[in-house]
Amino acid sequence: MLYILAFAVVAGLAYVRLAPIDADRWHKPVGPAEDATGQGWAARVVTDAPGLLSDLHQGMLALPRTELIAGGVGDGRLTYVTRSKWIGFPDFTTIEQDNGQIKLYARLRFGKSDLGVNAKRLEGLLERVRAKRSKG
Repeated sequence: MLYILAFAVVAGLAYVRLAPIDADRWHKPVGPAEDATGQGWAARVVTDAPGLLSDLHQGMLALPRTELIAGGVGDGRLTYVTRSKWIGFPDFTTIEQDNGQIKLYARLRFGKSDLGVNAKRLEGLLERVRAKRSKG
């Protein structure tokens, strides 16, 4: 019985890390957004400025274990996957330019609670980009 339980745990962890990513499922318009944090997700809205989308893109790519899965700066919408360090849980972040605003929406794929990780990621990204822009 213990072997069956151990196998089930290992299989579950392998699935979380190796499950294919359907970029079309995650790379959707953000829609109406406001600064808010929920259980398993976070959204932030900032005023657009010249070059801000590009700076946010570079900031996302600088995050550990993060890669662009769809979109581009020229498209006005980018979606990334960021994986947790040990197990590789995927979280998805979409950044979208929309009518003078940039909307950021981060959410988990598995489970119900992200323990605030997505909100921390967005706040850290915005803080780093603001600091870079104020120096530059």
